[in-house]
Amino acid sequence: MVPHLITALTGPINELEARILDSMPAIERWFRLEWMEHTPPFYSAVDLRNAGFKLAPVDTNLYPGGFGSLTPEMLPLAVQAAMAAIEKICPEAKNLLLVPENNTRSTFYLTNLQRLVRVFTQAGLNVRLGSLDPELKTPKTLRLPDGSELVVEPLERSQRRLGLKNFDPCTILLNNDLSEGTPKVLEGLHEQYLLPPLHAGWGHRRKSRHFQSYEDVAKKYAKLLGMDPWLIHPMFAHCGEVDVVDDAGLDCMKTHADALLGKVRRKYKEYGINEKPFVVIKADNGPSELGICTVRDAKELDAVCQRVRQKAAAGGPVLSDVIIQEGVPTYERINDAVAEPVVYMIDRYVVGGFYRVHAERGVDENLNAPGASFVPLAFAEGHHLPRPGERPGASAPNRFYMYGVIGRLAMLAASYELEATDPEAEVYE
Repeated sequence: MVPHLITALTGPINELEARILDSMPAIERWFRLEWMEHTPPFYSAVDLRNAGFKLAPVDTNLYPGGFGSLTPEMLPLAVQAAMAAIEKICPEAKNLLLVPENNTRSTFYLTNLQRLVRVFTQAGLNVRLGSLDPELKTPKTLRLPDGSELVVEPLERSQRRLGLKNFDPCTILLNNDLSEGTPKVLEGLHEQYLLPPLHAGWGHRRKSRHFQSYEDVAKKYAKLLGMDPWLIHPMFAHCGEVDVVDDAGLDCMKTHADALLGKVRRKYKEYGINEKPFVVIKADNGPSELGICTVRDAKELDAVCQRVRQKAAAGGPVLSDVIIQEGVPTYERINDAVAEPVVYMIDRYVVGGFYRVHAERGVDENLNAPGASFVPLAFAEGHHLPRPGERPGASAPNRFYMYGVIGRLAMLAASYELEATDPEAEVYE
């Protein structure tokens, strides 16, 4: 079942669901034409927020780490998508080197690795794990809660290739977001396929670029359906070169936050939404120890900056580049806990999803935080085909199809983004 929406099931979300289902042939043709021109990321995960009056992505991860939360029923979809992706990139592929995060103590993350190994093994590849940890000198066995084991081995780099002892892969799959920068060992690998490419890592990537690309995609898609793109797009502003330690850039943040709150206020008035808008301030270059803060008035930024200064004085990270994003509340709940859908994709295919649930967070807060749990059962019927003609809000496959459409829009935006930032892109005079 789809978790009960706190908002009435007669609002714009159901209108959007009905419009998407009615336009399914046009939507699928539109995606098909887009993928003829653009290359999807190898895999991706998109966090969505369903406010009842709008549905929008708030984060797109190109190194997803939650494959273990997909239901077993969805595995065939993942295997089939993996086969299609590998066949397109390297049809003769035999060996796949999977490079994980260095922190392999998390059982949640280990289950993700286990699932990835299983998917790509069933897709017809020999899969082994190679660690970027320079301290790892010999193979290390990792034990999982179900009693199974994974072995992580030290990488071996030659002049032009990367592999393991007695293992020379055609393809290297990163499950490490490179938020600490690009390791030298991954550079100059021109004889092997490196997926995703290095410029997809957080050392290069910026959320503001992604959401600019998403805005372009949302406008195209909204024109196709004859709808307001705001219903699927979180407005945002970018403020670079911020230094909260000496107040440089604080005025920029206040100005942008105030302007964005004003824009959202006008949209709420247009749609008769009787809620107080908020914006979310977060680091522009990916995951950050700084965290994510919610602001309902630009004046609140003084207190936010004071907390950041205290963290910086204690040796914490310094905020230097931020994205200010329209806050999209989530009115979905599971067992009275706030929840948000997460859609998982391999290549251009939706392969599953789950709800991220957090009992201690509010509808306007970040749920991707310690204490979150994951409920795949909400999408247990996600592998069924959508059912046009059913009453909006009544069918789990229909709701899941709508989530998958918005997830694919964010994935398409990621492909636009990566093409625009490709350092090796062909230049035509």
